[in-house]
Amino acid sequence: MSKPFDMELFLAGVLTGSHATQQRHLRQARIIQAEISERWQRQTPWAWQKKHVAWFLEHRLSGRSEATRYYYLLTVRLLARRLQKTWGFNL
Repeated sequence: MSKPFDMELFLAGVLTGSHATQQRHLRQARIIQAEISERWQRQTPWAWQKKHVAWFLEHRLSGRSEATRYYYLLTVRLLARRLQKTWGFNL
């Protein structure tokens, strides 16, 4: 049996800011991971494609406030930086 994916370890190199900000990014990254995992059975960010993250931003956050969508976009940018991807998203 394999170990569960450790999002904190994955983002450790790109997390900056205060402790509260880092915890928010980790919480949001875990939520993104859970949603993508449930929808497409892609367990780790290494298996994600841009369309998976775009789906999350467009469909799972559609009823949320603009501020919430913005904070999730910041987390997605951290994930993309860690994956060394040049994903660009507009909200």
